[in-house]
Amino acid sequence: MATGAAVGAWALVLSLWGAAVGSRNLTAQIGKPLVLNCKGAPKKPPQQLEWKLNTGRTEAWKILSPQGGPWDSVARVLPNGSLLLPAIGIQDEGTFRCRAMSQNGKETKSSYQVRVYQIPGKPEIVDPASELTAGVPNKVVEENGSRTWSREWEGSVAKCVWSLLFSKMMRSLFPQVGTCVSEGGYPAGTLSWHLDGKPLVPDGKGVSVKEETRRHPETGLFTLQSELMVTPARGGAPHTTFSCSFSPGLPRRRPLHTAPIQLSVWAPEPVPLEEIQLVVKPESGTVALGGTVTLTCEAPTQPPPQIHWIKDGTPLPLPPSAVLLLPEVGPQDEGTYSCVATHPSHGPQESQAVSISIIETVEEGPTAGSVGGPGLGTLALALGILGGLGIVALLIGISMWRRWRHQGEKRKAPENQEEEEEERAELNQSEEPEAAESNAGGP
Repeated sequence: MATGAAVGAWALVLSLWGAAVGSRNLTAQIGKPLVLNCKGAPKKPPQQLEWKLNTGRTEAWKILSPQGGPWDSVARVLPNGSLLLPAIGIQDEGTFRCRAMSQNGKETKSSYQVRVYQIPGKPEIVDPASELTAGVPNKVVEENGSRTWSREWEGSVAKCVWSLLFSKMMRSLFPQVGTCVSEGGYPAGTLSWHLDGKPLVPDGKGVSVKEETRRHPETGLFTLQSELMVTPARGGAPHTTFSCSFSPGLPRRRPLHTAPIQLSVWAPEPVPLEEIQLVVKPESGTVALGGTVTLTCEAPTQPPPQIHWIKDGTPLPLPPSAVLLLPEVGPQDEGTYSCVATHPSHGPQESQAVSISIIETVEEGPTAGSVGGPGLGTLALALGILGGLGIVALLIGISMWRRWRHQGEKRKAPENQEEEEEERAELNQSEEPEAAESNAGGP
């Protein structure tokens, strides 16, 4: 049983080896004719054979035979059994197989793996620089595949600036050499730069490359661009030579080279960087709601550096400017502001921070010490109106009470007079008997 398994394994290996030997890898230039031979096919008709295609033009295997007609003018079987593709294209990349039966009944199979290519035009360097500036310090290092500041700039604010302004600072720190362009190639291939005949490898310190690949929507051909930015070190050669080359995506194809360009290297004398100053108007940093604040970053270095602004430790997404104007300020503008000056010869430097605070002005009407805003003022007004109405109602009530009392007194006056007269009459009557008694008892 083990022997049978071993025999079966060897049979499988031999069959795979035979298939690998029978398969060929071919490359054809786009637009050119391609002829694929069917091995074992008789030279003269009638032949017993068929071709099977699996390419970008077919959803599955397509079968062609000598008796069939041309397939959409893409491919057809010749009288000798070969397969002709009059003008091969990108969609014709794929697998082609032929199975032929000889007059003796022997079956032969052929297999081809076809790829296409198109040689682009000679690459060229566009927008070349005239000179480069040497001496920019290496402020950028590679750590674990990510770009960070060197230890000299490890502050949290500097890291925030770096994360948002990397692309802008790359252009200011690294002068542009030029852009290498290759058009009309297939497959895409690659572009590479050379300095004085030696390969130039981007390192993020003194060499930076920005690449772009575009594909034509109709032809399917590729256009490559590679923008090179270099900062030569101080003390180097006064002239440097750059060139660019295109390497095809298929093996055994020679690279194409641009004409070299020679650039002068200018090494300016280092200028001490003075401390930058941040000036704010109004000077106190306190402004009324709706007012205007002007922040000016003064950096006396030549050439002038690029100025970026930071609020509460976060860079503001604004274009570089030495002046930051805050018109019609509101609560959202309160905070701590600083500016960062970036100079090619010195790197970034941050200013001292200033605080901006907003105060709310009080309009005429409510007392200066009142608080609570418009809602409390409205409540106070309503209470005042209600209080006034209450006082008016009280005064009216008092007046009516006094009038009612006065009328009551007038009604009581006659009654009191009659009572007084009755009392007087009673007194007179009581006095008369007493007088009579006194007269009777006399001598």
